[in-house]
Amino acid sequence: MILLNFSHPLSDAQRAQIEDLTGQTPARVVEIHVHFDQGLPFVEQVRALVDGLDLAPDEWQTAPILVVPPALSAIAVALLAELHGRMGYFPPVVRLQPVSEALPPRYHVAEIINLQAARDAARARRQSLT
Repeated sequence: MILLNFSHPLSDAQRAQIEDLTGQTPARVVEIHVHFDQGLPFVEQVRALVDGLDLAPDEWQTAPILVVPPALSAIAVALLAELHGRMGYFPPVVRLQPVSEALPPRYHVAEIINLQAARDAARARRQSLT
């Protein structure tokens, strides 16, 4: 599995939680620094960011990829659209959650969200409504 982290660097504990939840040890962890210019279109910046990841076209379509999305929602949704276009499906994503009353603030892995399964279920509901 390739773990693409578009958020803050992952701690050893967070990596262990991801391994526990997925049952896999990432073969590669790619830490991506996300800093966007608010004055420029996000879609173009997302494309440039993903172009710089050095994954071959066949890797996008065949390698198991798990994504830790960036915190800014507009960047996250543009990123998911770009990844879907390259992969042909929505990748699973890691949801981080604040640890209650932790000082300084800390986050733990709350869940792995299977976006493709969520999309497929929504599509089935759409079909049943017609």
